[in-house]
Amino acid sequence: MSESKKWWHEGVRFACQGSGQCCTSHGEYGFVFLTLSDRQRMARYLGIKTSQFTRKYCEKYHGAFHLKEDRINPDCLFLKGKRCGIYEARPTQCRTWPFWPEVMNAKTWKKEIVSFCPGIDKGKRISRTEIEKNLKQQQEAEDQILAESRRNSSH
Repeated sequence: MSESKKWWHEGVRFACQGSGQCCTSHGEYGFVFLTLSDRQRMARYLGIKTSQFTRKYCEKYHGAFHLKEDRINPDCLFLKGKRCGIYEARPTQCRTWPFWPEVMNAKTWKKEIVSFCPGIDKGKRISRTEIEKNLKQQQEAEDQILAESRRNSSH
């Protein structure tokens, strides 16, 4: 599909409303997967070593690191009230929300994402260029996580 044919080619309106809804597990969008760079940045922000951060805050799923989840409370463990307690150091997955490759099709966007993200259709128009930048960052992070997962699974 050519760039001009994508449903979001003229951009989309989005502005975070601070609801914390994206910081709560939503089924398949539940895990916050982390690249090594994410873990390093978050550890630095918290003033601890990456290895300490990984032991304390991460689990593995098929060889890929993700933030631990509480089985009872589906909220991110860094959610403080309705705000991110590590906002400046948040993972790529959080920084690129809601512009992920797997949700940037019209059906998913209009049916699923709109249902829990109150920032959709609010605020300024996010340009196609900005959306593409976020999509690229998220895809690169996913590729890194997959490569790391393969390395971890082979040990």
